[in-house]
Amino acid sequence: MDLAALTVGRFLAEAVEEVPDDPLLIWQDTHISYREFDEHSNRAANVWHDLGVRRGDHVAFMVDNKPEFLYAWFGLAKLGATLVAINTGFKEQETRYILEHSQAKYALVDDVYADVVAPSIDTLPGLNAVYCMQAGGMFPHFGELVARADTAAPAADVHPDDVVSFIYTSGTTGNPKAVMQSQKNFVLTGQAYPHWMRMAKGDRIYACLPLFHINSQAYSMMGAIGARGAIVLAPKFSASTFWDDIRRHKVAVFNFIGAMTLILSKKEPADDDLDNDVKVAYGVPALPGELREALERRYGMKVISGFGMSETTFGLLEPFDERRRAGAMGFPRHHPDPSVPRTEAAVVDEDGNHLGDNQIGELVLRGPAHMLGYFNDPDKTAEVLRDGWLYTGDMVRRDTDGQYYFVDRKKDIVRRRGENVSSLEVENVINEHPAVLECAVIGVPSELTDEELMVFIVPRDGAELDFADIGDWAADRLARFKVPRYYRQIDALPKTSTQKIAKHQLRASVDDPSKGYDRDLAASAR
Repeated sequence: MDLAALTVGRFLAEAVEEVPDDPLLIWQDTHISYREFDEHSNRAANVWHDLGVRRGDHVAFMVDNKPEFLYAWFGLAKLGATLVAINTGFKEQETRYILEHSQAKYALVDDVYADVVAPSIDTLPGLNAVYCMQAGGMFPHFGELVARADTAAPAADVHPDDVVSFIYTSGTTGNPKAVMQSQKNFVLTGQAYPHWMRMAKGDRIYACLPLFHINSQAYSMMGAIGARGAIVLAPKFSASTFWDDIRRHKVAVFNFIGAMTLILSKKEPADDDLDNDVKVAYGVPALPGELREALERRYGMKVISGFGMSETTFGLLEPFDERRRAGAMGFPRHHPDPSVPRTEAAVVDEDGNHLGDNQIGELVLRGPAHMLGYFNDPDKTAEVLRDGWLYTGDMVRRDTDGQYYFVDRKKDIVRRRGENVSSLEVENVINEHPAVLECAVIGVPSELTDEELMVFIVPRDGAELDFADIGDWAADRLARFKVPRYYRQIDALPKTSTQKIAKHQLRASVDDPSKGYDRDLAASAR
C-alpha cells in the first residue's frame, strides 16, 4: 500500500467513484448519497478557501451532531486544514482555552453556543471571524455561503501527515491536551474498521456519540466509507429511542462507550428485543462475562470489546472466535493489508522494562496509526511517545496466550492496606447488585495509611439502597481489602461527553467521606 497517498479527500473520492448513488449519511429520515455528500463537502471547502483557510490552518467547531458538521469538516480536510472540535458541554472559560490554545483562525458554532464563544472574540486577535450554523443568529450564517459555493473542489496540496483533527483529551489535572491525528491515520482506520467488525459492503453504522469524539470521527464516519456503507447519525445517545433508530435504519454495527450498555441492559425486556439487524456492538470497557452474554442473548448480536484511545485508533481487539474471554481486551489489531506495519503491544514497568505474562504493568503500543503528538506540548509528547512506543497510562496484564486484560487507569488504582485495588473490578461486582443501576469507586484519604475505598451508587428506578446489604454482597465476592468502606447514594454520576465517569469530579466533591454510610463504623456498632 502506498501510505503516501492516504488522504481523506482521496479516500472519499474513491468511494464516490465506486458507489456514487448509495447512501453515505442517514439523518433522521433523510438519505444523503456519496455523490451528494461529496458535493456538500466541496461547497464547504470552497467557502473555507474563499475565507483564506489553507493547509495547516485550524478551524474550531462548537456544533452538535448534524450533517452540516460533517460537510464542513470534510471541506477542511480537502484543504489540508485541521478540525478543532470543541466539547459542546464546555463553558466560556474552557472554550476560550481551546480557541486560544488551538490557534483557531475561524470558528463555526451552533447558535445555542454563541453566547459561550462571543466573550472570547475580542481577546483572541488570531480568530478572524465566527460563523453560525443557523440563520438569524448572533454571527453570519455559514449556510448562506455554502449555498452560493461551487460544487467542484478547490485545488489544494494535501499530504497524508497533515493534521485532520485535534482531539482534546479530558484532562483530570490541568488543561486538556490536543491530540494531533493525521489524515493517513484516519484513512488507515477507515480501511481497517470494517475488517475488524466483519462488516459487509453497504453495512450501516449507528453513531450516537458526539462528533467531537474520535470514536465517531474515525470509527463511525471513516468506517462507513471504508465499508462503502452508511453512517446513521443521531443527535445523541438516548436509551428511549436507541433501538427504534437501530431497527428503522437496519443498522449492522454500533459503537458504545462508558455506561451505554449497562443502561441498555437494565431496560425492561421487550417482545421485540431480537427484532434488529445488529451484528456487532463494539466498545469499551470490556464487559463482565455475564453481562455480555445476557446482552448477546437478549439482542442476538455479538458484543466485542478492545482498546483504543484518542492517541491511537488501533490498539487491541477481542477475537470473534472461541478464544474470546470474559474481561479480555484481546490481541493487537492489525490493518487487513499485510504491507501495512503490524501493531505491537507490551507490558512494561515504571522504568520501561518489558514484563512477562500475568505481571501487571503499563500497556505500551507500537504501530501504524499513532498520533503525531500533542499540539504545542513537546514535553508531554516526549513523555508519552518513547522510542516509537505509545505509553497509554493504562495498567494491564497479558495472559500466556497473548491476550491483554485491563486492570485500571494508573491514576484509578487505589492503594489500600498495602494492596493495589482496581476500582473497575469493584464497580463490576457492585453493578451486579439488583438495586444498583451504576456505581463509581474512588480512593479517599485514610486515617491510617494509603486510602480507603468509597463508592457512589445510582439506584435503579424504584429501588431503595441498603448499603449494609450491598457491602455484604461485595464481601461475598471480593477479598476483604477490596470491599468499600464508604457508601453514598447519588442521583446521577457525573459523566464526560463520551459517557465516561468523571471521577475527578467525584473526588473533588468529597470533603468528609464519613458523612455517608461507613461500613467499618456500622460493623463496630453491631
